[in-house]
Amino acid sequence: MGSKSISSYVGVVKKVVASAVDDDGEELYPRKWKDDFMDLPIVDKSRQNTPAFSPEVVTRLARWKYRRERTIFVLCAATGLRIGEALGIDIAAHISSDFRTLSIEQKARNCKIEDRVKTQASRRKVDLHPSIAALLKEFVGDRKTGLLFASRNRKPLSQSNIVKRHLHPALREMGYVNPTTRTHKAGNHAFRRFRNTYLRNRANCPEGLYKYWLGHADNSMSDLYDKIKEDDAFRLEWAEKCGIGFDLP
Repeated sequence: MGSKSISSYVGVVKKVVASAVDDDGEELYPRKWKDDFMDLPIVDKSRQNTPAFSPEVVTRLARWKYRRERTIFVLCAATGLRIGEALGIDIAAHISSDFRTLSIEQKARNCKIEDRVKTQASRRKVDLHPSIAALLKEFVGDRKTGLLFASRNRKPLSQSNIVKRHLHPALREMGYVNPTTRTHKAGNHAFRRFRNTYLRNRANCPEGLYKYWLGHADNSMSDLYDKIKEDDAFRLEWAEKCGIGFDLP
């Protein structure tokens, strides 16, 4: 088990203990946790398996032979959506009439729709570049209802199946090497890291906007007062200005 996983599990235990309170809201078992005393491993971020795809890798994934899965790859890379958010998109409820804006209000997990998102900041609108909007419109076709990405029986897709049956084989075919594990394997989150890196370092995107699109939590007073989320025209303009950072077929 990795250092990060151990720390995460211990964090759950800490929260459970802290959640036990009396009628006055005081903790029943107040305590100070000493990581050194518990011999918890140090999480070295530089050694974590957190790959981010390059533009060249995403460009090749956008040509994967299976249409549904390559559309998932393209959408995640062009928006930074978490895979569960992408699989939870409902055509009628979450896609604007011009296909330029997605509303993230639910997610798919374990092949089921959950009427919630990961954090409060995850509930947001994500604006699309015109080229992605056109691709999405073509993919939807005549469908008016149902999930954007669904199985034959109209159920949410399995995240693990997308990785094992499509992403990993596609990466293996192109000779991709994960810089941390030295294997061809990487997870869906590598698309999100690609988008985050591109918007921050190459697209000259306003900080408040890319944080909003990616669903990052507000961490300053200026973030709390920023009204970008209410300015649809501004967001759409910047979605086109920023581009997508890779080539479509």
